[in-house]
This record gives sequence, C-alpha cells and structure tokens, in this order.
Amino acid sequence: MSRASDMHSLEFRLPDLGEGLTEAEIVRWLVEVGDLVTVDQPVVEVETAKAMVEVPCPYGGVVTARFGEEGTELPVGAPLITVAVGAPAAAETEGSGNVLVGYGTSQAPARRRRVTPERTAAVAPPREANGHGGTPGPVDGPVPVISPLVRRLARQNGLDLREMTGSGPDGLILRADVEYALRAAGAQAGPSEAPAEAPARVTPAPAAGNGLRVPLKGIRGAVADKLSRSRREIPDATCWVDADATELMRTRAAMNAAGGPKISLLALLARICTAALARFPELNSTVDMEAREVVQLDQVHLGFAAQTERGLVVPVVRDAHARDAEALTAEFARLTESARTGTLTPGDLTGGTFTLNNYGVFGVDGSTPIINHPEAAMLGVGRIVPKPWVHEGELAVRQVVQLSLTFDHRVCDGGTAGGFLRYVADCVEQPAVLLRTL
Repeated sequence: MSRASDMHSLEFRLPDLGEGLTEAEIVRWLVEVGDLVTVDQPVVEVETAKAMVEVPCPYGGVVTARFGEEGTELPVGAPLITVAVGAPAAAETEGSGNVLVGYGTSQAPARRRRVTPERTAAVAPPREANGHGGTPGPVDGPVPVISPLVRRLARQNGLDLREMTGSGPDGLILRADVEYALRAAGAQAGPSEAPAEAPARVTPAPAAGNGLRVPLKGIRGAVADKLSRSRREIPDATCWVDADATELMRTRAAMNAAGGPKISLLALLARICTAALARFPELNSTVDMEAREVVQLDQVHLGFAAQTERGLVVPVVRDAHARDAEALTAEFARLTESARTGTLTPGDLTGGTFTLNNYGVFGVDGSTPIINHPEAAMLGVGRIVPKPWVHEGELAVRQVVQLSLTFDHRVCDGGTAGGFLRYVADCVEQPAVLLRTL
C-alpha cells in the first residue's frame, strides 16, 4: 500500500565548503531524479578552486529534482537537489548533519536504486550494471578512465571513450589522449567544417588572429589570484647556493638498504627544512600588516608543490616538524596520490606555513620561486646531476644541486635568509650536521 501521503520534500543546498570558498562547479551528477538515496550517499561531484570533492546528501529518500547541469557553477547556498523523505519525525532522525566526504562521512556510496513515480514508498529492483532498468541512464561501461575531468572533456566534445585506446598503464585513458583526439578531429575537418564543440573552457578570442581566451577560473584562477597577491604584497628577495649532495644520496641509499619502508629524497629534504626552521623561526612566519607585526608560528605545516592534470597544487603536510623521515615519506605519498586522482580536500591544500618546491623533477637546475602567500619563504630544489666539483682539495665528479630561497624581506634581512640557506646546504653536503639537531 502506498504511503505517499506520509512523504514530504527536503531541499539540500550546496554546503559551505570551508576555507573561504564561495562557489563550485558541477562536474558530474552521481544520482538521477527517481533514484533512492541513503543518508550520506554522495550525490554530486563538484570542483572548487581548491579541490574536487564529492558532496553527500544528509537525507535519505527519493530524489525528486536536481538543480544545475554538469558544467554549471553554483554559489554556496544554492539548491542542489530535493529529496522526498518519510514522516517529518523520521526525517529529523535520518539527517546526518555531515557535509563533505572526508569531513566525518565515511560511508561508501550506496548502490543506486530507482523508485517508480506511482509507488514512491516501494523500492524497485536495483539497476543493472549497464544502467538499464527503470528509466534509461548514462552508460559508463568498463571504460578505463579514472579522472572525472577526462570524462567531462570527452563528453563536452562528443568523443566516445569506448572507441579510444589509452596511453596510460593498462590502457588507461589520459587527458592527453582526449586532447590528441580533439586535435586530430580538428585537423581532419575541412575548411567549412569544425568539431561540434570547442575544447572545454576555451573560447575564440574576439581579436584578430588565431589567439584563444582561456578563462582564469577554478584552480587556475585560484593560482593566478594567489600569485598576483604574492607579487603585489610581498617584497621578496632570492638567494641561492650550489651544494654537493653526494653524501645525502649515499645516506638515503644506506637507509633504504637497511630494510623497512623506503625513505624518499623529498622526505629527507623536508626533515632538513624543519630543522633549519627551528634555528631560523623568522622564516616560519606571516606578516600582519594591520597590526604591523610579524607572527612567528609554533608549528611547521609544510607545503610542497605538485603538478597535476588540473594544474599546480600545494598539498600541506601537517605538523611536519613532529614527523620523522619515514612518516614524512608516507604522508608525501598519500597527498601526492590524492593530488594525482583529484581527491585532495580543501583542508589538504590550505594552512601551510612554509613551502618546499622540488622543481628539479622538471629537469631544471634553478628557479626564483614565488612565495605562497601568506607564507614568508619557499625553498626551491633543482635537479641533482653529476658535475665537476672540488672535493677535499681535488677535482672530482660529484652529485651537485642548486638550492634557492625566496623570502619575505619584511620578516628578516639577508643575513638570516643566508644563514638558513647555508644550514640547509651544510645538511645536504654533510647529513651528520642534521643529526646534531635531532
């Protein structure tokens, strides 16, 4: 017997995503109108200026409406979906109060189920894996794609991913594969024809010529705003030094040969940074211009630059000063994997007090980093390569690295910055120096 008279609708709005974020773009709907959802089931995947997140619904019931198409940008507080739930008393007990996956919600996504409109209290059999049964829905199929951005780029340009062969591991389809297919389609188009849609987020410039306008939005816009603010507000200066990293590389090799979890080079450099910041705390600070004070921070939350398909992100290792090399290695690995898959939370990307930028992975020796506002300094590390070097009075081939430090000249003078960089270089050249500070 139907109990439709006991049902009522609750509206779920885009929640406050924290960290000052005011809007998000709908990347992918995870439910359709008519689906039965459970409490805390993710219903939509959104992209903010900080990260890609799945938003769970705090109500259980039948989805009766969705607001916004994929690709639409919504402000915080805008309606997302409405859900038909049971009696009001039951609804009050079913609401979880959770907002985002990773912020108290650990329940795995429930299997999607569809409820027929005329029997809202009766549950139809679950959908089959291919999406058929009830009302037809989108067919994902066994397509080797991980990134939602790749799916969206293909969908917006009318590409069938099932007809593509990926260049990634085990045939994984990467963004580069989709972009190559789009370029190939454009090249094959005749003078009077073109692909059905322009590449995602790119529109022709109104000016003469073949230039394109790329909107500064999402993570690219956030990076642009932060870097511009850094250049506008921070009087930065850079100093650099070459260092012989031969002993550091030997030390790491010896540590990893002893058994146990492998230690990454980035973890050793991070350990050196935290030791140096303990000696030169001025560089682990921020400037409060309203109070005209330099605030030296008690904890080191170490950011590290990571390049992803979505652009440059800076995940943050919390309390890096309290972690040993093994714990740092594990946390770097976790955050790097989250950055690669686009699952970093806003909390993973904010709150840093000092940044370590290993641009040597791009095959370059040096750089002048831009400070990650509102931090006061960033250490840059170039590639480690064999070079001629005077060692113990004789010319030898050694593993040499260039280190650069960009610092806020308001928090300290060159003597302090030089002392910090020299200590880092000494630890790189003679890791035993670091042992004296542990």
